[in-house]
Amino acid sequence: MTDSAATRSAGAFARHSPYSDPGAHRALVAGIAPEPRAIHRAVTATITHYRAGEAPPTPAQLDDVDRRWISSILDAAAERADRALDAERAPADRVGGCCRDHSLLAVAILREHGVPARTRLGFASYFQPGFHHDHVLVEMRRDGRWVRFDPELADDGGFDFEVHEMPSGEGAPFETAAEAWLAHREGRTDLADYGVAPGHDISGPWIVHGYVLGDLAHRMRTELLLWDGWGIMDAPRRPLTAEAIVLADRIARLTVAADSGDDAAEASLADIWRDDARVRVGRTITTASPSGRFGTTDLVDRTTHWS
Repeated sequence: MTDSAATRSAGAFARHSPYSDPGAHRALVAGIAPEPRAIHRAVTATITHYRAGEAPPTPAQLDDVDRRWISSILDAAAERADRALDAERAPADRVGGCCRDHSLLAVAILREHGVPARTRLGFASYFQPGFHHDHVLVEMRRDGRWVRFDPELADDGGFDFEVHEMPSGEGAPFETAAEAWLAHREGRTDLADYGVAPGHDISGPWIVHGYVLGDLAHRMRTELLLWDGWGIMDAPRRPLTAEAIVLADRIARLTVAADSGDDAAEASLADIWRDDARVRVGRTITTASPSGRFGTTDLVDRTTHWS
């Protein structure tokens, strides 16, 4: 990608999407410096992981996991403890969420300061040896290139990589879903150790397939929840169809090429998003919440009907 094309492509990521827009809480987001250490303090003080927090989630925090928009997440944060995002909060005063919410709040902070930023879906090998946990982290534009960091990680955590400028590519501590999918399709891994947790039924090729499509949605500034479903996405444990596999192959190849700076691949991804109903997100999607509920979500009205 030429410098001018890269600049044009990155420019859209300096503006809020409907999901990253803080709404009435713009001052809270603007109060955090747009650099990884400050962002880490803010997102971990505001949001607690519903599965990996220091205390089990309260009923309210378990309901929080379906707050799709940063404005809604910050509604809850301000209601429970009206203070700066990086101020200390009691565990019960934090908003329940997951890596997607930590990273989208980080992106909201960066975009509020005019810094191009985006969320990436993939798998991290640094939480548990021998397993690749599904994960979301951040890429921010710096010095004409995308720099990857995990806003959940502190730089004194003893990691053997730079948490504020992480390495990338297949075999890196964080692999994009596209990289993991292509490694599987080309015979380098069977994806048995990719998923939510060891022994969890949400693992293997089907979750990586879903994340290939989810990463495309996030790349197109449609930063949905990890348990949202639309288009050709298959349900848990259902075998992937030949059509779904071929589609993921194409999107994954284009994603890896676009990440390496291929302007034509970036344009092709945008074309697929615009023209292919199998991957494009419409007004209505399904939501299979980890809180145990299943619903249909209207993204325009911002309402979910739980069945």
